[in-house]
Amino acid sequence: MIELRNLSFGYRRNKLLYEGLSLTLVPGSIYGLLGPNGAGKSTLLHLLSGLLYPKSGTIRAGLYNPSDRKPAFLEDLFLVPEEFYVPPVRIREFITSNASFYPRFDRAQMASYMDEFGLADDQKLNELSYGQKKKVLIGFGLSTNTAVLLMDEPTNGLDIPSKSQFRRLVAGAVDERRTVVISTHQVRDLEALIDPVIILAANPNGTMGIGLNAGMETITERLWFGLTPELEAGSQLLYSERAVGGYAVVAENRTAEPNRLDLERLFNAVQANPARISQLLSANTNLSRI
Repeated sequence: MIELRNLSFGYRRNKLLYEGLSLTLVPGSIYGLLGPNGAGKSTLLHLLSGLLYPKSGTIRAGLYNPSDRKPAFLEDLFLVPEEFYVPPVRIREFITSNASFYPRFDRAQMASYMDEFGLADDQKLNELSYGQKKKVLIGFGLSTNTAVLLMDEPTNGLDIPSKSQFRRLVAGAVDERRTVVISTHQVRDLEALIDPVIILAANPNGTMGIGLNAGMETITERLWFGLTPELEAGSQLLYSERAVGGYAVVAENRTAEPNRLDLERLFNAVQANPARISQLLSANTNLSRI
């Protein structure tokens, strides 16, 4: 389990990005981390991996403080970054050089991923396209079988068939001991994969907080996503936008009507009306107050 308690962090001395942020991540889940541009999604992943240090508060990943960067912690965590450098070596040389740092690395698993992605181990990393390089890192990260797997915008650079492969492979690589956190702004790519959903939103003081942290089932129990031909005067909608045939809306689900979550509109609703959505979901979720 990963716990953040009263975390504060900022890149500048007099301006905090996070203040008093608390969050709990449990194994066996694929968390989707969403937020506006500049909200600090990558920063949060770097804090979880020990690449950045909080100004105050605590982070615990099992028995470890990520900031200590102890070998036992590092060998059980892998981060697929959004921006990366790959050396001018063949894929097999990259695997050989790095696999020894991860005790549960599975070479047969990695070989199956490379075959799935249509890559050969004698190809040079620096001669691959950006999307192909990303596939190598994704396959390697999955093959480490670490307890914590963090992915920052993993579907960037992937074509439509590759995004489908990604969803299937990630879903198949998660077990009860593994915690996966995927930061993304391409919500429709991952709608069928991530659960629970974490959405960052602005606090009144300008820092970022957890606007929503809830499972899909809880969200659709409390919120209704649908289409209406007209907006009724005085209706208390949480969010609405023009759509073909009328208005796409997010509203309170007062009658527990079954409905299908729209992740993009949920994101917009949290940004537009974070306090009310926090109130509606707080009975079943650990939410920061915003």
